[in-house]
Amino acid sequence: MIDTQAAVLTAFTKPLELTTIRVDDPEPHEVRVAVTNVGLCHSDLHYLNGAVPTGLPAVLGHEVAGVVESVGSQVTGLRPGDRVVGALTPPCGSCTNCDAGWSTQCLRLEQVRRRRRPAFQSADGRPIERLAGIGAFSQHILLRENALVKLPDDVPLHVGCLLACCVITGVGAVFRGARVRPGSTVAVIGCGGVGSAIIQGARLAGASAIVAIDLDEARLEAARGYGATHVINGADGDPVTELHRLLGDGVDYSFEAVGSAGTAETALALVRPTGTACLVGIAPDGARLSIPASDFFFEEKRLIGSYMGSGQARQDIGQLALLYRQGRLLLDEMVTRVIPFAEINDGFTAMKSGDVTRIVADLRS
Repeated sequence: MIDTQAAVLTAFTKPLELTTIRVDDPEPHEVRVAVTNVGLCHSDLHYLNGAVPTGLPAVLGHEVAGVVESVGSQVTGLRPGDRVVGALTPPCGSCTNCDAGWSTQCLRLEQVRRRRRPAFQSADGRPIERLAGIGAFSQHILLRENALVKLPDDVPLHVGCLLACCVITGVGAVFRGARVRPGSTVAVIGCGGVGSAIIQGARLAGASAIVAIDLDEARLEAARGYGATHVINGADGDPVTELHRLLGDGVDYSFEAVGSAGTAETALALVRPTGTACLVGIAPDGARLSIPASDFFFEEKRLIGSYMGSGQARQDIGQLALLYRQGRLLLDEMVTRVIPFAEINDGFTAMKSGDVTRIVADLRS
């Protein structure tokens, strides 16, 4: 067991507290990682604000990259010094969903994450929760070997961490979730980190038109750089009416990357008959949708969800890293700012600004 610094959530809507915690030794299939960088994600904000419940105290954070520090006795594919990215959804490898290639919907995830002892403890020995079994806002974390992916040496850690969540979530929603066809038309609601990745995924998929929708002009301008062919500022009027003016009868695919009932309903309204609306943003606990049944009966629209890229996270992260190395996936441009660990609360405040795509914390500083 070692002592390390972590940002701990002790009360909802309150700032994270930087404090010393204790991190357990690795179990046989586990790896202890010295965290270098963590992306600040809007889903972390849901937990901070209490919109999504979690036990307290807790260490949040999941969009993580770092360096292997030590390995358990049965770890064979990683060794100290390896640069790695975390995968939020480690597969059991044997349930029905894992066999079908849906590791993000592993039926034994809770069993896979279960440990004999708490991974994190306070200085006086009390257990501390870890968001998603990771708890990346800690300078050291424990993850199973199958929840880590080696990162090529020429992929910087401060951009590589984005592959763990927003990029695999966004690009995966395009390729594995909605399965966008070349030449089709796409609309994206919300142009933050995940929305920017969806836009890039649509570009890589060969979409003929990509419409970015947001309330902030700075994000819409950035969306053009990621591949958007049209932009709509939702503050100027009804985005559905404007999209029909631009493209006619709606788009083939729409993606919602905000996480609200209202924008989810708009996503369905944006697609033409037989089109697919894909919900990617995490809505607050208890959110409900109100949508016209006739959209499904008479217009044959489809409404689907996509979680963490809808597929094989470890395989996909490696492929996305290759696309970055080829210059086809823009990651450096998505990192608005790298901040010291001590400024993590300021980073969450800055996320409310429209000129922010992703803020990354450097846990070494």
